[in-house]
Amino acid sequence: MSAALLVFGYTLAVAWSVPLLLSRLTRHGISAGLGLGAWLTAMATVLASAGAAVALLADAAIAGWPRLAEAVCRSVAGRACTPVVYRSAAFEVPLGAAAAVATLTAVVLALRYGRTLQKAGRRTRAHAEAARITGRRLVVTGDGEAGGATVVLDAPQPAAYCVPGRPAAIVLTSGALAVLDRAQLGAVLAHERAHLAGRHHLLISLSRGLAASFPGVPVFTQGPAEVARLAELCADDAAARRSGRSALVAALLAMGTGAAVPDPALAVTSGAVTARVHRLLDPPRRGHHVRYALALAAVMLLLASLSGTVIAFAAALG
Repeated sequence: MSAALLVFGYTLAVAWSVPLLLSRLTRHGISAGLGLGAWLTAMATVLASAGAAVALLADAAIAGWPRLAEAVCRSVAGRACTPVVYRSAAFEVPLGAAAAVATLTAVVLALRYGRTLQKAGRRTRAHAEAARITGRRLVVTGDGEAGGATVVLDAPQPAAYCVPGRPAAIVLTSGALAVLDRAQLGAVLAHERAHLAGRHHLLISLSRGLAASFPGVPVFTQGPAEVARLAELCADDAAARRSGRSALVAALLAMGTGAAVPDPALAVTSGAVTARVHRLLDPPRRGHHVRYALALAAVMLLLASLSGTVIAFAAALG
């Protein structure tokens, strides 16, 4: 019982305190890849430690049910709780019902999470299939990298986005082709290929599923927006390395911020475009980059090692 409470207390501390720290470290998008990893590590360790707490509680309940019943009874009634009371059916039945409700709640949350991921996957596959059917194939240099074929949809608004699937697709509108030159088009395609190569759609879907399953838990409610934002910055960095910062900035400005993009897609014009342009035009000095990278790596290492230590200590204690 005490072991489960120890892990549960640690879980709450991480879930409420770590988002404050990570928000400060990832605010400016310095070392975006490590920032993305830090948010994912935080969510994973909270989920793992919460699962460990439930497992320890269940183990304590099964192995020491009489002692658990006595502890609960005495915490409520004090000295008035005698063996006659906590060994009676009138007390043990409601206690068993409470344990069953807790188990059922965990099962419902797991099913809810799975259903959320399933629905998101269906929407994504449907949109990818529709894009491949209605769009016309555009043959460009590097087509097929990261599994993404390029198709063009007839629409006046400039837009570019990728939709995962088997095979995946990079979608451009005719409006985008009208405003992009060759170098800018290369930067846009490099951005979308980086999304596909990094499986950013999967990371975003997983984090959104956690937010839907655990509303009110800061690390899960803040996580999806941060994961999506940092994924955009990671794709920007990959496109800038491949096509050059100037080409990517020109593409962002040419595309504008008013393109309508389907929900399951990852778009070159999504996110705070102004902030992304400023970040590309004014990259951090090397010293700043190194300091943020070391801080984020330290946070990831600390979360992983501390969570493992707490769970192992609690298991030994139990």
